Amino acid sequence: MKSRSPTGGLVYSTEGGRMCPGCRRPLAQCNCSKAATPAAPADGIVRVLRETKGRGGKAVTVVRGAPGDAAALAKLGQELKATCGSGGTVRDGTIEVQGDHVDKVMALLQQRGLKVKRAGG
Repeated sequence: MKSRSPTGGLVYSTEGGRMCPGCRRPLAQCNCSKAATPAAPADGIVRVLRETKGRGGKAVTVVRGAPGDAAALAKLGQELKATCGSGGTVRDGTIEVQGDHVDKVMALLQQRGLKVKRAGG
């Protein structure tokens, strides 16, 4: 069974599952999102911002540019979520904490000896 999106692209195939709208390959084989994701700036500054875009108006605190590999980011994310008392995730090299906790997150990162800047508006 194959279904097509309103724009005419294949969105699902029983052979490959969900399809990427960009390259029209199964999502497991897609390279579009990996190539389109910009690398975090390597200037040694951790940027903390508050985002609501694409989240139904709900605020999320985003941490970008934190040093470390995926395991270190996951551990830092757990610590930030526990400090703020809320949920969140680590995705694509960024840490997302649910809610507006910019000040708490900045204070914790500064205590750890990181150079932190508030980004966004």
